[in-house]
Amino acid sequence: MSLVLVSVIDGVATLTLNNPDERNTLTAPMVAEITAAMDEIEGDRSIGALVVTGAAPAFCAGANLGNLQRTSGDSLGNIYEGFLRIARSALPTIAAVNGAAVGAGMNLALGCDVRIAARRAKFDTRFLQIGIHPGGGHTWMMRRIVGPQATMAAVLFGEVLDGAEAERIGLAWKCVDDEQLLAVAHTMAARAASRPRELLEVTKRTIRDMHDITTHPDAVARELEPQLWSTRQPWFAEMIGAVQKKISSKQ
Repeated sequence: MSLVLVSVIDGVATLTLNNPDERNTLTAPMVAEITAAMDEIEGDRSIGALVVTGAAPAFCAGANLGNLQRTSGDSLGNIYEGFLRIARSALPTIAAVNGAAVGAGMNLALGCDVRIAARRAKFDTRFLQIGIHPGGGHTWMMRRIVGPQATMAAVLFGEVLDGAEAERIGLAWKCVDDEQLLAVAHTMAARAASRPRELLEVTKRTIRDMHDITTHPDAVARELEPQLWSTRQPWFAEMIGAVQKKISSKQ
């Protein structure tokens, strides 16, 4: 059985963790399949966005607990690669969180650009509850996304967030009915995938870089070169021409 399934529709790749009997826990074999799938997805220039989800009932229940009892720096790093490989992707990424996202599985969701949560989703850091310090950049990602208070509540105080609560604190972009999750995620991803792939990659890089830029003039300067570059690409004249034609038709 494949531990990772990939489908491609409308330029959107959907990567599904596929070990539901073990709640899609991250094991070395699954991580190997994730990295291989990502290499194939990114190598296909017809793909412009990625949705990550899990085979029901869970999104990803984290690392295998048996493996955690036999850890080293290298073994932890191997498990981390399951979510870091997706976090490093130049493609726009959406986590469609359909159930429990626990520990390293929550890291997988945090590593995506956007999270859409089903109402039944459960965001559960759980590191301290099993006697282990958070890892994989968990506290760094959480603090940047939701701020220090929500991070403290989730990590130190063990608050478990459903989809609606995740939306309320900004952990999820939106919460949707369970049966609508994949459709909503796909529709959103398809909007990105309809844009030129290179433009998506350059723009995502700019957004990431903005975290370290502290003044408006520096931000203007950072955007200037890629904006000028985009106006010289063949798609620019075509796309702006289509917009102008649409405006003219309404006059």
